[in-house]
Amino acid sequence: MLNLETCQKARFSRDPRFDGKFFIAVKTTGIYCRTICPASPPKEENVEYFKNAVQAAEAGYRPCLRCRPDSAPSSAAWQGNGATLNRAVRLIDDGALQTGSIVELASRLGVSDRYLRKLFKEQMGVSPKAYALYQQCLFAKKLLHQTSLPITEIALASGFESIRRFNDCFKQQLKLTPTQMRKQTSKNNAKLTLKLSYRPPFDWQKMQRFLSARLIPGLEWIGENFYGRSFIYLGVKGQFTAHHQAEKHQFLVEISLEDNRVLKPVVSNIRRVLDLDAELEQIEHDLTDALGTNTLISSGLRLPGIWDVFEAGMRAILGQQISVTAAKNLVIKLVETLGEKQANEQEAYCANVLYFPTPEAIAQSDLAFFKMPESRKQTITRFAQFAQNQPVEAQNPDNWLALKGIGPWTANYAKMRGLSDPDIFLATDLGVIKALKAHADFDSEKAAPWRSYLTFQLWDKL
Repeated sequence: MLNLETCQKARFSRDPRFDGKFFIAVKTTGIYCRTICPASPPKEENVEYFKNAVQAAEAGYRPCLRCRPDSAPSSAAWQGNGATLNRAVRLIDDGALQTGSIVELASRLGVSDRYLRKLFKEQMGVSPKAYALYQQCLFAKKLLHQTSLPITEIALASGFESIRRFNDCFKQQLKLTPTQMRKQTSKNNAKLTLKLSYRPPFDWQKMQRFLSARLIPGLEWIGENFYGRSFIYLGVKGQFTAHHQAEKHQFLVEISLEDNRVLKPVVSNIRRVLDLDAELEQIEHDLTDALGTNTLISSGLRLPGIWDVFEAGMRAILGQQISVTAAKNLVIKLVETLGEKQANEQEAYCANVLYFPTPEAIAQSDLAFFKMPESRKQTITRFAQFAQNQPVEAQNPDNWLALKGIGPWTANYAKMRGLSDPDIFLATDLGVIKALKAHADFDSEKAAPWRSYLTFQLWDKL
């Protein structure tokens, strides 16, 4: 249940820390808004509160065209603490119900489809399919507002297979047609640029320094207020550059793709890489309470992600028992030698773009360009072959432990940065061990389920 007093105070203060945690529906207008909406606040007797945007839509309200609820940062609070639900939401956001059925999704999660429907109804108030369709429509709304893409391309980019299905679903969910929505918006941008919001605090300077120390030229580019990189998603090549706008609590993200049909899961992954959906104020509060001190906690510290779990695993293997700089040089050598090169026609941040090498490219190489023990090369080859031959199993780093040369540190590092698992504590990491010397009575178990954030807090103290 929502705390009505908290909701009332939050909407009158327009505090950005509550943005996306709940939504405000106005009975007299039939519109629902974010807590930061610039419109004059309605009277309390005309207001109804909802934990998420899907519930507001199911109740018959349409999204505000001023504050644009599709741009609100996601909130994990209403999802509950269930790992199954959180994973289901992430898979749906990545398009699991666009390419498969609820039965197939439930099978991937190791539960029955009946249990999955019950879980969604109890925790979110809607069915898995209703959640998926509404997220597709909200994403389409974002594209209508912020880009000049043709409506047909927006339908495909949002996961709809036909323009008729898109129009019908959009009108049903948002009470307006796509054409009406576009007519009521401001002038569209010429480039594919999206605004991705977050709730403060966000210490961009520290994330920027962390990413800079591990930057792979050509694969990534970085500046005082931006970070970008190339990537391959489901065989589609792309690039993004995220410009931080601290005063607006958002990133302005420029994206280029060979095929816009993968745009929605790509945007979802960009949010993960930048850790935009973390409710950091709550995480820091929980860590301080668990540890009984605030001396360890630096405000605004996020988890910088790696594009996918295979790249994270390869970086981790190359970084075993050596310095950050030495590991970075090995990754640079790998990418320059085996990664695909492409002239950069999109941005001026680098003359040529490099793509992280595929498992196939690494598995087929003799790795002669590496000056390292043969046993380390064999580990790299085994890992690449495993990812090539068993791509589904390779998505779970726990399965890597059966490969010779890969231990818990490597698998856990990949979980923390390649999957953004929030509860990984790298107890055997040399940096963590060094930082813990100042805290002899430290108990990391008390920091669950936020031990990944604790790991980064300790690294920050070095």
